[in-house]
Amino acid sequence: MATAQRMVVIGGNAAGMSAASQARRLKRPGELEIIALERGGYASYSACGIPYWIGGDVAAAGDLIARTPEQHRERDIDLRLHTEVTELDPDGCRVRVRDGGTGQWLGYDHLVIATGARPLRPDLPGIDAPGVHGVQTMDDGRSLLEALERTGTASTRRRAVVVGAGYIGVEMAEALIRRGHRVTVLDRAQEPMTTLDPDMGRLVREAMCRMGIETVTGTAVTAVRTGADGRVRAVATEDAEYEADLVVLGLGVRPETGLARDAGLPLGESGGLLTDLAMRVRGRENVWAGGDCVEVLDLVSGLDRHIALGTHANKHGQVIGTNIGGGYATFPGVVGTAVSKVCDLEIARTGLLESQARSAGLRFVTATIESTSRAGYYPGAAPMRVKMLAEHRTGRLLGVQIVGREGAGKRVDVAAVALSASMTVEQMTFLDLGYAPPFSPLWDPVLVAARKATAAVRRAGTH
Repeated sequence: MATAQRMVVIGGNAAGMSAASQARRLKRPGELEIIALERGGYASYSACGIPYWIGGDVAAAGDLIARTPEQHRERDIDLRLHTEVTELDPDGCRVRVRDGGTGQWLGYDHLVIATGARPLRPDLPGIDAPGVHGVQTMDDGRSLLEALERTGTASTRRRAVVVGAGYIGVEMAEALIRRGHRVTVLDRAQEPMTTLDPDMGRLVREAMCRMGIETVTGTAVTAVRTGADGRVRAVATEDAEYEADLVVLGLGVRPETGLARDAGLPLGESGGLLTDLAMRVRGRENVWAGGDCVEVLDLVSGLDRHIALGTHANKHGQVIGTNIGGGYATFPGVVGTAVSKVCDLEIARTGLLESQARSAGLRFVTATIESTSRAGYYPGAAPMRVKMLAEHRTGRLLGVQIVGREGAGKRVDVAAVALSASMTVEQMTFLDLGYAPPFSPLWDPVLVAARKATAAVRRAGTH
């Protein structure tokens, strides 16, 4: 009887456990032994849901867990928590594992690297002081919740400073407001949400200010000030100081690929692992990688990009598990779709920003329109702004950004499909979208933007 092969997975969340689960569906325990190594205390949870857990929309940590360790083990996946991999040896097909004591080597036939991403933590005075929190893992979320309980409730109006105004930053600002804190958001960019063009980011800043979130842009943090007890008391910028009982870092993430780099595996410009379409690490027949630690093909620009999203990570895992399990699957790439919110403001984008289009060497036109989520006469119609980028001369859709109230955000999915199909903005104007006054104006806002972009392409072609 043939000996079972061994699949070792580093990382117990979206990509890693998706790969393990898919491989197990295709291969019985006697054919494939699966060992998953997770240095934290949780696995298979929704990291995207952590801000909503902290804000109170999600009642308990357990609600974010898709599958418990016990459920994985019942399916013959040997999931080991609090187990850290300290070294990779791709040539020897082994990894060095530390489980509370001395390290030992563990061999593999297939290695899956799903180490995720790490929050940016700038090298500043006081950055590691008690009271400064990241929000990347469940352990981070629990630590922050405990700190919020210590700092008081709405009656005391404690102060919180969020450093960084990206997705995590604005989501955490909302969570902290709901927890009764006075919130200041600091960001060095001129407008929040640098995943939008500045003219669209300005709408987010204005809405945050109306919600009572003090939003200070165009300023760099220089230090975290501490009190006599060593805990955080303020955040200093180049020209001001902001009192803080706690600080949340929302500066974005970078691929967690230190082990891969030390092992000589190929990395891209952002530090993410480079893979082929099957999610196999380039140049390594039996090493695979997926999730927030990899770079993926941007289908619009044709360049490799690092985009940390759980939607991609789960798909990467499905592809990896299928290939290790004896099937065949590929991951074609992404168009960069993301949606978020701060209080009742919905924020969405897909495709390229103006700066990204320029970096890719593309010439383009833009069109921006104001519309509503429903027919203007129907109760509850809410305003939204749609911005569209189209390639000069060809009219190929390059990107869409949407900022508005209820009913705005998920409209970006129409644009994401159009981008994946390489449609022109003129072709988009004839899309047969659903219409009824409670759901949309007669001309959906995305189609209105496509019509305006089509006119801009035609004008540009005459000059």
